[in-house]
Amino acid sequence: MVGLKKQRHTVLVFLVLLAILTFLDRLCIAVAGPRMQADLGISTEHWGWVLGAFVLSYGLFEIPTGIMGDRSGQRSTLTRVVLWWSVFTSLTGAASNLWVLIAIRFLFGAGEAGAYPNMAGVVARWFPIRERAQAQGFIWGASRFGGALAPLTVVPIQMALGWRASFWIFGALGMVWCVAFWRWFRDTPAQHPGVTPAELAEVKGAVAGAGHSMDWGVLLRSGQMWIILIMYGSYAWGSWFYFSWLHTYLVKARGFAESEMAIASSLPFLLGAVANIVGGRLSDHAVRIYGARRGRTLIGSVCLSVSAVLLMATAFTSGKLAAVALLTISFGVMDLMLPSAWALCVDIGGEHTGAVTGAMNASGQLGGFFCTVIFGYVSAYFQSLHAPLLVIGCMLLFSAAMFWQIDPTRPLFEKKEH
Repeated sequence: MVGLKKQRHTVLVFLVLLAILTFLDRLCIAVAGPRMQADLGISTEHWGWVLGAFVLSYGLFEIPTGIMGDRSGQRSTLTRVVLWWSVFTSLTGAASNLWVLIAIRFLFGAGEAGAYPNMAGVVARWFPIRERAQAQGFIWGASRFGGALAPLTVVPIQMALGWRASFWIFGALGMVWCVAFWRWFRDTPAQHPGVTPAELAEVKGAVAGAGHSMDWGVLLRSGQMWIILIMYGSYAWGSWFYFSWLHTYLVKARGFAESEMAIASSLPFLLGAVANIVGGRLSDHAVRIYGARRGRTLIGSVCLSVSAVLLMATAFTSGKLAAVALLTISFGVMDLMLPSAWALCVDIGGEHTGAVTGAMNASGQLGGFFCTVIFGYVSAYFQSLHAPLLVIGCMLLFSAAMFWQIDPTRPLFEKKEH
């Protein structure tokens, strides 16, 4: 997947840029958090609700927007998603108090919901099975690169122009992406005038276009689907610590200055970017060697277990550099498993990939909501920002056990002829 010789590689470029934008926008508030709390007079407990409002609405609207993409196509759905969240990203910069900020962040989350399920739907329609985990690896690697860019760009912007300006700038970038994507993209390779017959033959086996309905009873009765939901909901406790509380943790628990925090907090996401790309290749390689059953699950279980141990060790580490090193490696190892999780949903979801990944990601947001809100209360109760890391580590170990039980060789739905 080197170069842009084929149209699906251009598709991947659009998805990579979108993934970067999603994390620039969602982590902007985490980086600006210390300044916003001081400026708007928001306590640690209440700040958890500000962060949690986004996660809650993001989870609630994941499945509906995933289904929307399956039915009406990813072109229109992704354009709506990005336009909506870009508007509310900009409006975050106009918030004047706690309740206005919570309302804006809730609506922001409702807009961004469905971004990754619909990107997965694009992968299902444009990429053959042998390239799916690798494509997911690039997408999630790009999201982490966006997470690394967030502190490196937000801190200079807010130091020069104030924290509000960073939201206005990032919101404008999303609107530019919408225009370019709508003009170039088509829902299936067959609809795109630039796709050659040779490339169409290569993507044979990718799922068909939009316009079908789904039997929800099949999804709800699937024991395997419930295991996936529990796995991803537990894993999200780990990821959402980094998305929501890492920057505050470094400043308030580890004593980093704002400029130092910008560099330190970017390191986990930089390693995560590399880990996702490597993890995608590793997952596809493991499938070729061990088969889909163990190729996907071995990577997921091992990575989550190692990440849990490293994160819990951070709570008992006194040195600033040692803490950053453990946090960075823990996140990188955790992200090695992410392409496997999303690829197995494409494997079992088929033409309903948007709904299946939407359900999985909705469960993740539910776990992230609990983590984001409970983190603030646990920290306040124990008077320590270290204590919640132990809870999060236990959730990651539980997620590892659940991952091992998944069988991606068992599709949830019978493939239909179109």
